[in-house]
Amino acid sequence: MNIEHIRSFCGDKYTISHIYVDGKYFCDAIEDKDRGLTSDMTEAQIRNIKVYAQTAIPYGKYNVTIDIVSPKMSQKAVYNPIRAKLPRLLNVKGFDGILVHIGTTEKSSAGCIIVGKNTIKGRVTDSNKTFFALYALMQKARAKNESIIWNITKKK
Repeated sequence: MNIEHIRSFCGDKYTISHIYVDGKYFCDAIEDKDRGLTSDMTEAQIRNIKVYAQTAIPYGKYNVTIDIVSPKMSQKAVYNPIRAKLPRLLNVKGFDGILVHIGTTEKSSAGCIIVGKNTIKGRVTDSNKTFFALYALMQKARAKNESIIWNITKKK
């Protein structure tokens, strides 16, 4: 499964992206501010630029797992149907525990990716529905032993 995450708007506090699953538009996302980090930077370079809980993760390609329980999200009943096993991007330099999850603004993010529909400036809506639809696709990919790759790029 290939997920293309194309950042299309970079504001002062948040970033809006379009998400494509296997080449087909699926949803939008909101993240923290894009500070121009890339996966080919060193850990030290990233940590020098990063502002904790206010920085989008580096551009790059990441493997995704849906097999790890999020201790923080396990406290939220909305994730009970999936036993708090949220999609987690692996090996993100300078960041720990980067998840794809439900929310509305960059304040819900702390570096994570919030999926939904960008119908209101600076927000996403329909996040619950969007998240669980994306999660179902990821489960199907895993059931077929497909890897899940999340590729973050910038609109050209």
